[in-house]
Amino acid sequence: MSLALAVVGSSTAPLLLLDQSLKVIAASASFCRGFDVDPDRVVGRFLGEIGTGEWNKPQLRVLLEATAAGDAAIDAYEMDMKGPRQGVRCLVINAQRLAYADGAPVRLLLTVEDVTAAREDEKQKDDLLREKAILLQELQHRVANSLQIIASVILQSAKKTNSDETRVHLKDAHSRVMSVAALQQQLATSRLGEVELAPYFTQLCKSIAASMIHDPARLSLRVEADDSSTSADVSVSLGLIVTELVINALKHAFPGGRSGSIVVGYSSHGPNWTLTVRDDGVGMPKDAASATPGLGTSIVEALAKQLHARIQVESPGHGVVISVIHSQLVAVENPSLAESGTA
Repeated sequence: MSLALAVVGSSTAPLLLLDQSLKVIAASASFCRGFDVDPDRVVGRFLGEIGTGEWNKPQLRVLLEATAAGDAAIDAYEMDMKGPRQGVRCLVINAQRLAYADGAPVRLLLTVEDVTAAREDEKQKDDLLREKAILLQELQHRVANSLQIIASVILQSAKKTNSDETRVHLKDAHSRVMSVAALQQQLATSRLGEVELAPYFTQLCKSIAASMIHDPARLSLRVEADDSSTSADVSVSLGLIVTELVINALKHAFPGGRSGSIVVGYSSHGPNWTLTVRDDGVGMPKDAASATPGLGTSIVEALAKQLHARIQVESPGHGVVISVIHSQLVAVENPSLAESGTA
């Protein structure tokens, strides 16, 4: 008992020593200062009578009585308290039954931590995060609107021009802008840090098909992807690769009204993954190796290099299969190849 009194008396933290009936045996000086309590009037009073009755909390009393009976222990019980001068404060209460010899009176050691400032900081952080989310949502809305306006202006310009070559280039630009808009919309609706690729590619391909496939009965575009997810940054690069490869297939694989299909595939095993775009069109031209790479090819090569992936092109019999392959094992064994985009 004398040891408990010494601990309370020397403590710099708010402490109370209570008996089994929740009457105060001793109170630390920091408790009296922190809760505006007269040290000469607190000892011998019941906990609920301290101050102006702000400690008279039925739930706290029940928990303390259970602790005194040995049936429970109060561990980080959080409650709000409104004092006469300090206003509303957030407190964390801990209480434990002190073990004495058999037959000795029951004593409870109650500690109080004022976490008002910490909770206020957390609230401010939450408010800032909410404000940031609102601003980001507004930014995404404005970006989406801007992309739609740009696409409309490009399409109108394509209709007005008399040059067939210019019209083709403008329609290509329109398709790319619409694809970027689809990317932006899909990423904006993702609340998590990880983006699910199957629905992401599906939505992207729907947008490309709507703007470039005029006869769905003749040409089909579908997605075959597993349940993989990846970060938002990587998903943007993958989405742009898919856009360029699909647009290229639509432009060159089915000349003269030829029918067919394009399939976007994705599969992963641990850190290794493969993205494919395959078609059953006319295949690669004989002089493809000597042809000058176009803008779309350059974009795909740059994005693959950024992802430390290699590009594989196959033309088996009919159609073309273009694969973007990421292999962590090869990248680890030969980092210089990964950096060069040939890993």
